[in-house]
Amino acid sequence: MSGGGRRLVVEADGGSRGNPGPAGYGAVVMDADSGDVLAEAAEFIGRATNNVAEYRGLIAGLLAARTVDPSASVRVRMDSKLVVEQMSGRWKIKHPDMRPLATEARAVFPAGAVSYEWIPRSRNGHADRLANEAMDAGGRGERWRPAEAVAAPAAGAPTDRDEEAVAAAPPPAVGWGGDPGAATTFVLLRHGETELTPQKRFSGSGADPGLSAVGRRQAAAAAAYLADRGTVRAVVTSPAARCRETAETVAAALGVEPRVEEDFREADFGAWEGLTFEEVRERHPEDLDAWLRSPEACPTGGGESFAAVAKRVAVARDRVTARFAGRTVLLVSHVTPIKSLVRLALGAPPEAMFRMELAAASLSVIAHYADGSASLRLLNDTAHLR
Repeated sequence: MSGGGRRLVVEADGGSRGNPGPAGYGAVVMDADSGDVLAEAAEFIGRATNNVAEYRGLIAGLLAARTVDPSASVRVRMDSKLVVEQMSGRWKIKHPDMRPLATEARAVFPAGAVSYEWIPRSRNGHADRLANEAMDAGGRGERWRPAEAVAAPAAGAPTDRDEEAVAAAPPPAVGWGGDPGAATTFVLLRHGETELTPQKRFSGSGADPGLSAVGRRQAAAAAAYLADRGTVRAVVTSPAARCRETAETVAAALGVEPRVEEDFREADFGAWEGLTFEEVRERHPEDLDAWLRSPEACPTGGGESFAAVAKRVAVARDRVTARFAGRTVLLVSHVTPIKSLVRLALGAPPEAMFRMELAAASLSVIAHYADGSASLRLLNDTAHLR
């Protein structure tokens, strides 16, 4: 692929609520090396088909990439097999509405500067989210604005962007559907203990305690164990001090630099921060009951629901999967994000969150495959601490 500038990745998507029906597109431009998001684009385009919206998303993504660097080499990733195959030249473009759009897309960059890759829908969550935001804004008679961004739907959760995709069967379980190809493996490490951990107090995104002496010993034990195995190639961490300290200990043993991902932070527990479960039961019994009944319910005082955490964690998971495809990544995070990742991998209902135990500095492992399937390999292992 030609191009003398930087390497960029464009992920694009489009959807139609009715096919044809109210339609919109979304696109995101990322640095191919760092994975940093450089630009976003989304627009409601009125009544159109899914395919037209997908092509419009492609064009918008390429134009945004050209604004970043007109001399760049661009890798386009989309979950539309039609657009990828047509733009790669392997399929003919028969529909008259598609031909001018394909011609417009090809004209954005010089010949040979753009290549195309099909990815499963589960790995195109960022662009899909933008497309849905644009359609939602259009439904309100407004234009999409970046500040309106909301978290993406959890991977595997149907949206109304594409009736055909909603009706499609989920990928088969690993082991039943043939060779799924190389996995991107997440080694999930809960941070070591803080002073609040043995007291079982709610400790979310409010207070930011560091590791206790016990927690530092746990982090060192995890570091020694993972260094001895030698499989981890990258370390990603929540921004919380307890996670960063744990991650830095492991990363030093592995000889890598940890990378902070904001969306892997713990839930915000609102007015419950620092309280035990029984203290919350005494002070906010109705709110606690609602929280236990529904993943949409928030803790008292504007905290964060399980559903909201799952949505942002799914976006971060897809971002990390795209950046480290085929490799083993250590993710240092908290109880709620790790349980959310496990639940999403299993396709389990939200109430499964209350049926998992995650000890401090425990290890869990999930393998994610390019076809969108996932396999839980390990849960709450603490053998390295003994």
